Amino acid sequence: MFAAPVYAQCPVCIVTVGGGLFIAKKLGIDDLLVSIWLSALSTAISFWFASVMKNRILKNGWGWTIAFYVLTIGGLVFTGQIGHKLNTFLGVDKILVGLTVGLIVSLKAIVIDHIIRNKNHGKVLFYYQKVVIPIVLLVITTGIFKYLITIFHR
Repeated sequence: MFAAPVYAQCPVCIVTVGGGLFIAKKLGIDDLLVSIWLSALSTAISFWFASVMKNRILKNGWGWTIAFYVLTIGGLVFTGQIGHKLNTFLGVDKILVGLTVGLIVSLKAIVIDHIIRNKNHGKVLFYYQKVVIPIVLLVITTGIFKYLITIFHR
């Protein structure tokens, strides 16, 4: 009997990203850039969380992702980290922009990974594909937004 494929996220990667975000915030890296990665972390946690759920209804990574996104925003609003008038990007709160962009990029990475696996009969094209795709997309996105921040905040 063969094992069914699992689309869980790596718990070690989740802890590593979480620690990196804490350090980035302490180093003064822009809130928009940190929140992109925070949202990616939240998405990874939600898909990992869904993978360990025993109840079929609760195994929905997409549903948990939306729930974690809303809870993250709620927590940041509750603690006063969202809503500062001077902490905006094009008139929208930087953290909210970053969380939304990070969510979209993370979900896009998951979809790309699934498309590649489906085209290859459930197999990956290269080792650590599930890790490489989101990291590459997030690094590119972070670079683009770092550039945009410097253009719009001169």
